[in-house]
Amino acid sequence: MELRIFTEPQQGASYDQLLAVARCAEDAGYGAFFRSDHYLKMGSVSGDPGPTDAWTTLAGLARDTSRIRLGTLMTAATFRFPGPLAITVAQVDQMSGGRVELGIGAGWFAEEHSAYGIPFPPLGERFDRLEEQLAVITGLWETPAGETFDFAGRYYPVEASPALPKPVQQPRPPILLGGKGPKRTPRLAARYADEFNLPFVSIAETAAQFDRVRAACAEIGRDPAGMKWSNALVLCCGRDEAEVRRRAEAIGREPAELRENGLAGTPAEVVDRIGRYAETGSGRIYLQVLDLADLDHVELVAAEVMPQL
Repeated sequence: MELRIFTEPQQGASYDQLLAVARCAEDAGYGAFFRSDHYLKMGSVSGDPGPTDAWTTLAGLARDTSRIRLGTLMTAATFRFPGPLAITVAQVDQMSGGRVELGIGAGWFAEEHSAYGIPFPPLGERFDRLEEQLAVITGLWETPAGETFDFAGRYYPVEASPALPKPVQQPRPPILLGGKGPKRTPRLAARYADEFNLPFVSIAETAAQFDRVRAACAEIGRDPAGMKWSNALVLCCGRDEAEVRRRAEAIGREPAELRENGLAGTPAEVVDRIGRYAETGSGRIYLQVLDLADLDHVELVAAEVMPQL
């Protein structure tokens, strides 16, 4: 089981705060530092000093870190055209020496689109566009050097692209897809995903959706053993109950609710909970760290949870 750190900067974070968490995670031995891709805060927090762009952040971290892998849960396909996104991710992969992973989804948060002038098509069209984006991005990256790429898309037609630049990772950086959709999500994952991620769902929901994705893999002759399986869960770990409660209060949550829906409690409780997700086939957990100033939280899990996994 690999542990990764996952942040939500739209809730309020500067680049320097994100860098401090990323460097702490790198020094502590986590597998990756990921961030959300959102332009508007959620809930009652202020969101100050305002949103930061996911790929601008990752470009900076590519130069300001040296070992930890970097990525998004999840880049919204509504935010960017596929060609420029392929260029951006390939460039950040080059800047990082091949440490980038692209998590991408259809986009879901309507209010952030209206707040920043981004078109927000109906759900069916968003999935159609996501499917074309995946075809274009992977096609550009996987086209052999010296050849051109064409794609007869409805939304994103491509003609005679030189398919440059190339990422460091070959044939391409890993692609993460995820979500609870019962039909199109598993089919897209079976076709394009190197990793399938489920955020903030129960063990039973995890098992059911993983089975749907495995079935979709079987339908196209893909061995699901070649796919990584992961969850994202909010973290609230403490050495004792007082520390658990303090950390829960800092993020506006209750310990009992976090124990039910996330990874909360003492290190022993967190290890036990992770083990139950592992039984579904999950091999990575993205720890959603919401209090970015609490670096001791990150270090505690590295010291007392990670060695037991």
